Amino acid sequence: MKVATIIIGFILGVVITGITVWLIMPGMMLTERQSPYSVDETVEKITANAKAEGWVISSIQSLHQSVKKHGGGDLSPVILINLCQANHAYNILKEDDNKVISVMMPCTISVYQKSDGHVYVGTMNARLLGTMFGGTVAEVMGGTVAAQQKKFIAF
Repeated sequence: MKVATIIIGFILGVVITGITVWLIMPGMMLTERQSPYSVDETVEKITANAKAEGWVISSIQSLHQSVKKHGGGDLSPVILINLCQANHAYNILKEDDNKVISVMMPCTISVYQKSDGHVYVGTMNARLLGTMFGGTVAEVMGGTVAAQQKKFIAF
C-alpha cells in the first residue's frame, strides 16, 4: 500500500508539473512591452539600436499589408523587423546539431498596434530559448543576444 501511494504521488506530481509547464511556457517564451512611440517611430528606434549593436536589418515587413494583399482582412499595423548578427549566427550554425535552429533565424522583433490604440513590441525570450537548447546556443542566445536584445528595445 505504501509503495503504491508513493508511485501514485510521483505520477501525479509529474502530471501536475507537466501541465504547469505547458500552461506557463508560452507566456515565458514570448515577451511583450508597450512602446511610448508610434509604430513608425518604434521601428526606427529599434533598427537604430540594433545597428548600433552591430546587427544587420535583413528586412522590415508589413505583415498587415501582406495579409490584406493575399485575401485577409484589414489589420492594425504589424511590422516584423528581421535582424541578423553574422558572428552569432555562425557560432550557432557551425555545429551540425544546431542547424535546425536556423528555422528561427533571423531574429525577429514585432511592432504592432492593438485595438487599445497602444503600440507594443513583441520578442522571443532569447535567454530562455538558449537555456532550453543548452551548449553553444545557450552561450550565444542566453548571453550576448539576450543582452543586446534588451538594448534594441530600450526606450
